[in-house]
Amino acid sequence: MSEEMRHHGVPEADLKRGLDNRHIQLIAIGGAIGTGLFMGSGKTISLAGPSIIFVYMIIGFMLFFVMRAMGELLLSNLNYKSFIDFSSDLLGPWAGYFTGWTYWLCWVVTGVADVIAIAGYAQFWWPGLTPWIPVIICVILFLSLNLVAVKLFGEMEFWFAIIKIIAILALIVVGIYMVVTGFQSPSGSIASLNHIWNGGNMFPNGVIGFFAGFQIAVFAFVGIELVGTTAAETKDPNRTLPKAINSIPIRIIFFYVLSLIVIMCVTPWNQVSPDKSPFVQMFVLVGIPFAASLVNFVVLTSAASSANSGVFSTSRMMFGLAEEKAAPKLFSKLSSLSVPANGLIFSCLCILIAYAILSSIPSIMGAFTVVTTISAILFIFVWSIILISYMVYRKQRKQLHEKSIYKMPGGVLMCWVVLAFFAFVLYLLTLEADTLEALIYTPSWFILLGVAYIFVKAKREKQG
Repeated sequence: MSEEMRHHGVPEADLKRGLDNRHIQLIAIGGAIGTGLFMGSGKTISLAGPSIIFVYMIIGFMLFFVMRAMGELLLSNLNYKSFIDFSSDLLGPWAGYFTGWTYWLCWVVTGVADVIAIAGYAQFWWPGLTPWIPVIICVILFLSLNLVAVKLFGEMEFWFAIIKIIAILALIVVGIYMVVTGFQSPSGSIASLNHIWNGGNMFPNGVIGFFAGFQIAVFAFVGIELVGTTAAETKDPNRTLPKAINSIPIRIIFFYVLSLIVIMCVTPWNQVSPDKSPFVQMFVLVGIPFAASLVNFVVLTSAASSANSGVFSTSRMMFGLAEEKAAPKLFSKLSSLSVPANGLIFSCLCILIAYAILSSIPSIMGAFTVVTTISAILFIFVWSIILISYMVYRKQRKQLHEKSIYKMPGGVLMCWVVLAFFAFVLYLLTLEADTLEALIYTPSWFILLGVAYIFVKAKREKQG
């Protein structure tokens, strides 16, 4: 988008504002409830014990400030379509380039991980099914629905999020009933709040176990910033974005903390299997015969929701990059339905190609662990760029901050606190062999981007 057009508020091409308040609220919930809660919580409980509750609360607390910083920046200039725009404007073209392409890779990798998970969940019902069949069906479905209109993306995320909410509510209600009635599990333990207190030792594996929980739990929050990529397609963003962001702490306490408390009340933390979903295990304990199929359906839709979000956000990143001349011009063209169709098709092809490469590796789960860890590290980079952009905004655009009706609490000081926390999480990743391997690989992406940016910058200067 040219500076003259940005100044006069006349964009060259407009993404259609087709998302209502209910879509934004549920997209925010869907982003805050990752697949990691359903699938990864067993491992985090086994590592940290009851202290895992504090792990999720701390991560959620820190990311709330990232969201508030993003919210103030997006609302300071409604021509900003996403964090590509404000990072380019405040930090320079390089920042928009690095952030946009990194966020694109984040969701392509996450999309690959999600379709692998979807293929696995489908084989639960159809053991002999070739994995490629559900993968291709899912990618074609998401592509088709996203090509039609942004409102269909909003509708899909709305219903996916509803399924997640119902599943967690059911878990909490059933768990509370089991505690109140003194339910006794086959192992002989009686459901009780005393399991959380754990005889006064909420840190049974010490500080090391507590810190180990951060390594996995942070991945569960990937996608929390997704509401920011919908800004350009949101009706009345001044009202809907603050409402969605402000409710994040309540959602984290309710969906994460309360569900984990219930799980550990019913099953003592040291009896929770790290390899299985504690959600499935709890419903099995109740004696519901179709519990495994029911929860399998929930985790499948959760993975589908994440993949759908990935397809949506990668195409919007491509659109923003192309407008900034950081990606081929064809990605800046919108279809007759105001959808970045070329970006959608390209991203879906990348997901399929990456899946093909990954499926040819003998140790698929080893590769799966490394790429999803890389994705989480890259998300930390994006979150950090949002905070740094905010700090520059506070220095350079003081008048906009003063006029803002949605100021970030804590301001610049909290930016430094959260950045220090991210640095600490990256340090924790060096303590385990598999996460360390992912951390070692990650710089190669930024080296590749740096080399590519030299050519992009030269081409921009040549074009004037």
